[in-house]
Amino acid sequence: MIPLDPAVWSLTHALIVFGVCAAVIAIVGTRITGVVDQLADRTGIGEAAAGAVLLGAATSVGGSVLSVTAAWNNHPELSVSNALGGIAVQTFFLAVADMFYRRANLEHAAASVPNLMQNGLLICLLAMIMLAPLTPDITIWGIHPVTPLLFGFYLYGINLVHKSSESPMWRPFQTRETREDVPDDDTATMPSMVRLWGEFLIMMAILGFAGWALEPSATVIAQESGLGQTVIGVLLTAISTSIPELVTSVAAVRRGALTLAVGGIIGGNAFDTLFTAASDIAYRKGSIYHAMSEDAEFWVALTLLMSGILIMGLIRRERHGIGHIGAESMAVLVLYIGGVLLLFY
Repeated sequence: MIPLDPAVWSLTHALIVFGVCAAVIAIVGTRITGVVDQLADRTGIGEAAAGAVLLGAATSVGGSVLSVTAAWNNHPELSVSNALGGIAVQTFFLAVADMFYRRANLEHAAASVPNLMQNGLLICLLAMIMLAPLTPDITIWGIHPVTPLLFGFYLYGINLVHKSSESPMWRPFQTRETREDVPDDDTATMPSMVRLWGEFLIMMAILGFAGWALEPSATVIAQESGLGQTVIGVLLTAISTSIPELVTSVAAVRRGALTLAVGGIIGGNAFDTLFTAASDIAYRKGSIYHAMSEDAEFWVALTLLMSGILIMGLIRRERHGIGHIGAESMAVLVLYIGGVLLLFY
């Protein structure tokens, strides 16, 4: 029997709770993809927008709750490293998903204006987070000025993504391998809108609760194992809360919903930058940006580089690469693995 008070948990107790919560996030996060795909067709908002807003937000709920809870409990290092590590590993997962699409490189087949816009938005948000520690350590009601700017710029960017989807000023050149977002015409066989939205909200609530329960177990694991909060945040919590992104992106690629796969990852990454902003509000000891460790700042820079390479791949659109994986995807794989190895250097 595991005690209810995390303060008396042993490493074994923490690992059991962590494993159960990670399994819940993986199972529910995977199921929610099919619901979002149907909502995209039912509402007509398209796979790119659904991936950016609905799927990105839903699969990120566990990680966002964990980061905010960690910040509230005065664990800024775990909070920030979980948020930034999640963005990095999800970009890595997109490169992994590229291996499962054999007709062409994913950057070629899923190139679209909304995906390019979302990636540009992500780069801007990451740059703002990177700049925040270099600004004066000034807060208003305990909130750094960059925090409302992050929220405002995210909303502005999502509006641009929506406009670029509805009325694009240019389109990527269509090839035989390009897969466009074509809604399913057979919406009559789908569940009703009420049922779809009901399932979506219930699963989001479950993911949020699992993320809340993950935080104390991660803190105990960091303390008892001696690995530190940054390593636990980047490798353990970030990966476990990002498992839905891996499973859903691979599943979406295998069934040909390429725009949803890429849009879900990139849109989710842009949404994940708001973890840091929300954590700054929850952190009551000042600016969370100025509490970031050097390792956390390193992961901001690395993720910025990975995102820049990805957007170049979406513009370049290499059709085939070595082993049927794009050169940009290969670069993302190498950068992420290199970053993980440096954590232990």
